[in-house]
Amino acid sequence: MASRTDNFPRPPATRQAPITETLHGITITDPYRWLEDGRSPEVQRWTEQQNVYTASILKNIPDREKMHQRLAELHAMGALMEAWMAGPYTFFFKRQGSQNQPVLSVREGFTGLTRVLLDPNSLGDDETLTIDWCFSSKDGKLLAYGLSSGGDELSTLHLLDVTNGKHFSEKIPHTRAASVAWLPDGSGFFYTRYPNPGTTVLGEEFYYRHVYFHRLGTDPAQDPKIFGEGRPAHELYQLLVSPDGRHLLVHARQGWAKNELYLRDLQSSDPFILLTQGADTLYYGRILGDQLFVWTNEGASNYRAFVTSVRTPGREHWRELIPETETVIQNFELVKDRIAVLGLRQASYVIQIYSRDGVLEHEAPLPTYGTVDFIDGDPESEEILFTFSSFCVPPTIYRYNVKRHTLDVYEQLESRIEPDRYKVEQIWYVSKDGTKVSMFIAYSKDISLNGDNPTLLTGYGGFNVGRFPLFSPAYYWWIEHGGVLALANLRGGGEFGEKWHRAGMLDQKQNAFDDFTSAAEWLIHHKYTRPERLGIIGRSNGGLLVGAAMTQRPDLFKAVICGVPLLDMLRYQHFLVAKLWIPEYGSSEDPEQFRWLYAYSPYHHVQKDVHYPSVLFHTAESDSRVDPMHARKMAALIQETVKGKSLVLLRLEARAGHGIGQPMSKVIDEQVDTWGFLAWQLGRQ
Repeated sequence: MASRTDNFPRPPATRQAPITETLHGITITDPYRWLEDGRSPEVQRWTEQQNVYTASILKNIPDREKMHQRLAELHAMGALMEAWMAGPYTFFFKRQGSQNQPVLSVREGFTGLTRVLLDPNSLGDDETLTIDWCFSSKDGKLLAYGLSSGGDELSTLHLLDVTNGKHFSEKIPHTRAASVAWLPDGSGFFYTRYPNPGTTVLGEEFYYRHVYFHRLGTDPAQDPKIFGEGRPAHELYQLLVSPDGRHLLVHARQGWAKNELYLRDLQSSDPFILLTQGADTLYYGRILGDQLFVWTNEGASNYRAFVTSVRTPGREHWRELIPETETVIQNFELVKDRIAVLGLRQASYVIQIYSRDGVLEHEAPLPTYGTVDFIDGDPESEEILFTFSSFCVPPTIYRYNVKRHTLDVYEQLESRIEPDRYKVEQIWYVSKDGTKVSMFIAYSKDISLNGDNPTLLTGYGGFNVGRFPLFSPAYYWWIEHGGVLALANLRGGGEFGEKWHRAGMLDQKQNAFDDFTSAAEWLIHHKYTRPERLGIIGRSNGGLLVGAAMTQRPDLFKAVICGVPLLDMLRYQHFLVAKLWIPEYGSSEDPEQFRWLYAYSPYHHVQKDVHYPSVLFHTAESDSRVDPMHARKMAALIQETVKGKSLVLLRLEARAGHGIGQPMSKVIDEQVDTWGFLAWQLGRQ
């Protein structure tokens, strides 16, 4: 194999324009703040030069064409996403062959005639056009869905008649990440919408999302505002209408550790009733008949469930239905005479079936370690639908009968994957402070644990989001070609309940980074790999994770893929939707929180004369979540300071966002660049 870093030109020079300021008594100098303005012609020229340089390096990846061909074959198996039921119909998303975007199909019942309902691939020449979200009416005859392009997720709401495939005339813009709740008769729906452009202060366009009501056939511009006026600008709302149409339930979320429940009787002129008011507590509700079901982490890190009457919904009237157990409740669905609970036990998914009286009856069988992406049920049905996959098991949609205990395939892919060739194991290691942490590892049964295997470590560690074994063509390609894949269940995630989440947020964020580097040390100590053959990869909050790991422990890693990352944690809150994340990270505008953030902010811990790993930063022009400025600034800083022959590359994709809507052809190109870079740097033969 050719040398991985020798004889390559230096990256394009980047001018420095230092800005010095004093924050809470500490002097900060930022040499690349000018790179924050992505609309600047100079920044755009600089970015293009970086892209050209990166392409000139990545073309040297060995066996690029062979890798592209194999990844295209794996992606051509297709993909299955969530499935749900409404009235006599079931719905599911599926992508097949070379299709760029998933297609929404509808089926008569569970086994009847299936037809394509909405195919964004056929809506025009824009291969980035994608369905962001959708909500069916109770009888399944109507569908509200969001459509966006270019990866920006700035959805426009469309309305579709499921029975004949025809669209309604009205469209509602500014419905990014909307929540929709239909009236049972399909005459209208409640929904969330952002303000019209120009009606907010510059920089606040992604806040002030309020609740409106739309009646079919009327002008959306005249839709009345129902909820949100005068409330915090950064709240997010989830909506639910009771099956009988009598009540509207609003979940008002303030970050990822707190929300409040509001209930309104739609047959009364009375205002919303606040059902909950607790510090840093999460509540999720369902209504059936005259009963309100709530699951919450109030006084229960693993969550518990309550029930009360909608006539007496106040917290003082709640009765505990399902007590806290070792299983972390992730979601629950009301099905016929029972409650289906999706939970986690020892970082592995379980589906538990309870009686309506809160008695655990049994658990549904699951194939192996893996990820349950979605469960859905209906109070009038004995069936639930869920999607399952694992590292070596492509996604399959299952239907499970909670009464007969039968598990059947609802939809599957044609696959030539050979799972028996690989081993997937769960191990436990000890982090820096003595905390036990779980990690899943996948590799071919043919490899030897001799300390010399190309190994990739990943994780997330934030926002109460758990990470578990799931199928990805890139993951599979890696282990198929002799690599070891490791996924650590870091603090900050949701794998072990709310205490685990809180142990990796705000002033405890460093725990997530320590868990990650401790995982790397465990892999090295147990002879899976060595630092020269260990790489790390992360996206979004996971990009922050690998950025912190790279700057804190550069000695542990040979290569880093840092995707759509947060890296300047002193200024992150000034860009796009990032004020929503202050409850998770904190803000540098607060003196105490500044100290937490400054202690780990990757951009502020790059040092001269340090041998950093080779790193590829990749980001996207239309990302409406994490601003590309993070990757631009960090790439420039490390290019200027890096010692030795490590490569420091920046890849910015046009007409792409945080990952949603990326056409399959571009997905494959990105994976060849990123995973190929890792294989190249780690010396995979």
